[in-house]
Amino acid sequence: MKRWLKTFWSTVICAALSMSAFAQQSPANTQHAPGFVAQIELNGPIGPAAAEYFDDALQRANHDGASAIVLRLDTPGGLSESMRQIITSILASKLPVLGYVAPGGARAASAGTYILYACHLAAMAPATHLGAATPVSLGGSTPMPATWKNNAPASSTSTDKTNPTDQPTANDAEANKVLNDAIASIRSLAQLRERNAEWAEQAVRGAATLTAAEARDKHVIDFVATDTAALLAQADGHSVRIGAQMQVLKLANLPLHRYAPSWRTRFLAIITNPTFAYVLLLAGIYGLILEAFHPGSFVPGIVGAICLLIGLYALQLLPVDYAGLALMALGIGLLVTEALVPAAGAIGVGGLVAFVIGSIMLFDTGVPGYAVNLGVIAGIALCAVIVLALLLRLVARSRKTRVFNGDALMLQATGELLQAVAAGGESWAHVQGERWRVHCEAALPAGARVRVVHRQGLLLWVTPA
Repeated sequence: MKRWLKTFWSTVICAALSMSAFAQQSPANTQHAPGFVAQIELNGPIGPAAAEYFDDALQRANHDGASAIVLRLDTPGGLSESMRQIITSILASKLPVLGYVAPGGARAASAGTYILYACHLAAMAPATHLGAATPVSLGGSTPMPATWKNNAPASSTSTDKTNPTDQPTANDAEANKVLNDAIASIRSLAQLRERNAEWAEQAVRGAATLTAAEARDKHVIDFVATDTAALLAQADGHSVRIGAQMQVLKLANLPLHRYAPSWRTRFLAIITNPTFAYVLLLAGIYGLILEAFHPGSFVPGIVGAICLLIGLYALQLLPVDYAGLALMALGIGLLVTEALVPAAGAIGVGGLVAFVIGSIMLFDTGVPGYAVNLGVIAGIALCAVIVLALLLRLVARSRKTRVFNGDALMLQATGELLQAVAAGGESWAHVQGERWRVHCEAALPAGARVRVVHRQGLLLWVTPA
């Protein structure tokens, strides 16, 4: 026992020393010489991982003595809560943040437009674009309220026949609240940074978009830069407001240091990917089901519990449609029921339909990048169809197979008399490898073949075969 404890504590100490060494080498503890520009990259959908990465990198850059931050953007949009967290960090930053949509072909759509407006200076690379900042509700695309339709221009090609006297519904009122909040938010950012507030409203109200050159001409951004060096050169000498004070930027020829995400941020980015969270959830559920069917195997139960807890943690960070989650649970329950109580496939088909519909609804929020990959859903559904078909085939085969025990098998059996039997008398016979007492209405000699027609306890009634 003492030897085991010594080995255990040695392992713990080695692991702690390894983690300490890893932490000292991690980006969080990297030191840079003063007088540099920190680069933070937000690529892909804006979510909890992106917000945590930006906040962490901003704090590290401030601690390391950076002169400014270049925020490279290439995003289709994302979650409003994460977007607001990033904007709050930018507004509270003690360092100037230069928003830069790059490289060529990148975009700052939806949430990216708000973030770009929040930056102290905004720039874009050639062949990039921004805009389409209309808010999307967590339950799907926000419908156009009646008040918008009534105020539409006369030249609109819409074929909607809404009566101008119609009263807005509760959904219209909710959509108006979301829209007005988004407009007020982006206009306040535009006024703070002294940029085009009118176009900002158009980007929210009408999903307007602009190329890099058009954005510069309309004073949506400050300048167009081909690369980061050109960005710093053009920003040099500009005055920006940091808190209540004006600060003149001196960024020309400063070195650029990239701040990579920490291991925790990368892990968070993986598990908050909707497709990965969906697979984790299913793996957890099926692992626990296998453990319930095979108690004592432990491995499916342990792995399933870990996957389920991680999946549930990811779900609470993501915009989940709970109706879809309930349909998924119902579908899995029906599929398990079909395996336990075969019902000619009726329960299984219903479970499969509920599972597929729930999977599609689970993250169907209309937010770019936050939906489960349909190929994964189709693959899992196909596997479920194959398993269901195999179960039904096995059930059909089992109904056609010969009976191997019970009275039904005994009534089909034939045997051989071991002793002669008188009419209406009893004797002994060899039936299916066993010695049985038999009763026969006809007289038969020893060795005669007989067929079993009835069983009464341990006595078989036989007739000549």
